[in-house]
Amino acid sequence: MHSNGSPEGEVTRKRVILLTPRGFCAGVVRAIDVVKIALDMFKPPIYVRKEIVHNRHVVDELRRAGAVFVEELTEVPVGARLIFSAHGVSPMVRQEARDRSLKVIDATCPLVTKVHLEALKFAREGYTILLIGHREHDEVTGTMGEAPGATIVVSSEEEAEVVAVPNPDRVCYLTQTTLSLDETSGIIARLQARFPKMQGPPAQDICYATENRQLAVKAVAGKCQLLLVVGSQNSSNSRRMVEVCRNAGTPAYLVDDERDVDSAWMVGVETVVVTAGASAPEHLVEELVESLSRFGFHNVEQVEIKDEDVRFSLPGELQSPAMLTQIAL
Repeated sequence: MHSNGSPEGEVTRKRVILLTPRGFCAGVVRAIDVVKIALDMFKPPIYVRKEIVHNRHVVDELRRAGAVFVEELTEVPVGARLIFSAHGVSPMVRQEARDRSLKVIDATCPLVTKVHLEALKFAREGYTILLIGHREHDEVTGTMGEAPGATIVVSSEEEAEVVAVPNPDRVCYLTQTTLSLDETSGIIARLQARFPKMQGPPAQDICYATENRQLAVKAVAGKCQLLLVVGSQNSSNSRRMVEVCRNAGTPAYLVDDERDVDSAWMVGVETVVVTAGASAPEHLVEELVESLSRFGFHNVEQVEIKDEDVRFSLPGELQSPAMLTQIAL
């Protein structure tokens, strides 16, 4: 981390600390690319089940480009082209798409697919799956659909204390990819105390981007008086960043864009940290930082906590013969 050169603890002027990593993760980049390329290759309308990623600005932009967002597949004409969102879907939804002869392009994040495959494996082996996550979240609904009869959602340490399973010797846990690391470890500890033979995933399910953004927030929470996270209210990973900062004792707020900033938050603040959830576009961050100048924040420092270089390949459905020929050439 670099500083403005002043002695530790001495603040000479109002400043913005811009955190890296922030914003789009590899799964979000891939999902947005899927919609844009599909619109280009096949022309509108292209239907998308649920929000492709949990960000209002991204969804609005893609809607203007010709994407049609639907809640249910009954809203999609038979035989039309449909994209599954980054959060994944249950096998029941996949079957419904086949029944309607939909041409499906799957934009599920590969890290969510990993959790689905783990659920299938554990269910086949006769385990009760304790799925740690938020009940109403699209990702949890999709994962639970892989083995609905064998899966119980656990959302808190209180629930971990009382959850009942048929066989305490055949229990495993999986997690939603966008949870708070601290909260999740607390839930896992409670479950392990109750079920000593509990199995877990080979590698943690919380994704690299969620973890990195939380660690970055933790690294600076004690060095500022305010944290602003750019992200939409339904973005789980964005909400967790706010919680992590508040748990460290520093005020934090989730803002969709610079218009959500309340001038009252700025009273007495010398250092404000700005970051963004994994589905928030960078231009919103830039607009927010620029808007803070009206409160006297003209000095912007970049602080990089961790470098990210993860990339995911596009789904096979978008690798047309023409594209593959170009790649071969």
